[in-house]
Amino acid sequence: MLKSIVPAYKSATWRVARTATVQQSFAVQFRRGMATETEELDLVVIGAGPGGYVAAIKAAQLGLKTACIDKRGPPGGTCLNVGCIPSKALLNNSHLYHEILHDTKKRGIDVGDVKLNFEQFMKAKDDAVTGLTRGVETLFKQNKVDYYKGTGKFLGPNEIEVTGNPGERDAILKTKNVIIATGSEATPFPGVEIDEKKIVTSTGAIALEKVPEKLVIIGGGIIGLELGSVWSRLGSQVTIVEFMNSVGGAGMDAEFSKMTQRSLSKQGLKFKTGTKVLSAAVAGEGVEVKVDSAKGGKEETLEADVVLVAIGRRPYTDGLGLENIEIDKDERGRLVIDQEYRTKYPHIRVIGDVTFGVMLAHKAEEEGIAAAEYIKNGHGHVNYGVIPSVMYTHPEVAWVGMTEEEVKKSGIAYNVGKFPFAANSRAKTNLDTEGWVKFIAEKETDRILGIHIMGPNAGEMIAEGALAIEYGASSEDIARTCHAHPTLSEAFKEAAMATYGKSIHF
Repeated sequence: MLKSIVPAYKSATWRVARTATVQQSFAVQFRRGMATETEELDLVVIGAGPGGYVAAIKAAQLGLKTACIDKRGPPGGTCLNVGCIPSKALLNNSHLYHEILHDTKKRGIDVGDVKLNFEQFMKAKDDAVTGLTRGVETLFKQNKVDYYKGTGKFLGPNEIEVTGNPGERDAILKTKNVIIATGSEATPFPGVEIDEKKIVTSTGAIALEKVPEKLVIIGGGIIGLELGSVWSRLGSQVTIVEFMNSVGGAGMDAEFSKMTQRSLSKQGLKFKTGTKVLSAAVAGEGVEVKVDSAKGGKEETLEADVVLVAIGRRPYTDGLGLENIEIDKDERGRLVIDQEYRTKYPHIRVIGDVTFGVMLAHKAEEEGIAAAEYIKNGHGHVNYGVIPSVMYTHPEVAWVGMTEEEVKKSGIAYNVGKFPFAANSRAKTNLDTEGWVKFIAEKETDRILGIHIMGPNAGEMIAEGALAIEYGASSEDIARTCHAHPTLSEAFKEAAMATYGKSIHF
């Protein structure tokens, strides 16, 4: 391969009088004997996670000559490769397994000897990931996005060096615009060494080689509760240690946080809230976790086969070469931007987990589209008050808009309407009735401020709530909209009725 490139390189160099800068760039490309010069691009997106790949595709659809870089190789970022997608495969299949074991008899279904084929169980997760990442690569090709599998590094504000993964291209990309979408990584716990075997992050927790007998999870947020549910269903004794006195994270309505903890406790998960972790270290074949009350008290040692550290995520910018362009960060490592996602360089924008806001894939996607539109058209839009959140435990928990605590703090007079799935006909026929729908609406105008759902299919149902808030709907607007019978969505309608008046079936 080198022999075929050398004559072309020499002839090209001798044939045209090039500037020193271009010669230097070409030399970097030539080092590995694989890259070719690239004409100036309209946009380079660094990171092919949900925000990055969506931004690249949207930009290409808008007519911008676009390249996207990601060092992981398979596109999709954390979400598709080791986050949202594989964890949801595990959640869905572990729920089916748990239902077959414990829930079929009352449905009149007798089953024989049910066994977990762990190898196939994990393969199903991997197959889902492979199919979706290949799908993104196909979308890149269809939309003429040039995809580089390697590390992107700023050499200057308009110049990106690509160091290709083994067998992939090197390049120097000159571009008019850049979108940084490098995402986030698991936040480490001070003094706790991650080996992704015994002490793991979410990445290791979706790739365990066997079901641990005892699993301790440090952190009672969404990631900890979801993965705790997976392994509990498969037979692990799960203990969740949370420093705060509630679970689910800051965005979850307090009433629903309590309901969630009660529900998961009934499923067998154990909780130690208001508890701080002092240390966690491998000891023999297992791990010892030393804990204490957050207020101080008697130290306790928890024994585990595996410990999952799930205390949150932090922006990821390693190897990006930000020191070469001196882009500003805040005290939490987030890249500083304005309302149009611009850094101090107007042509360099930042989206997703690596900057401000909730760390959610769909938030990054919306920002990716908006950033591409700003570049092409000068305007874009994301309504940050209407970004839904979902926890895919069973029952699911979903919410959009303000929590009741936030409404109280704002001083807005409000009404609350609630409806239980226990009174919903479809939920009763499905024998799946745990949970509620809760509306919060401004008292004077009836405008919906927040919607919270705990129950079956909450993650799908919350989309109606997001649309309602986006368009400034009132609870009466929802209540007077005909919902099909019998459906779970009737609980949504009835909760709206209870907000401005009275529900019918409860």
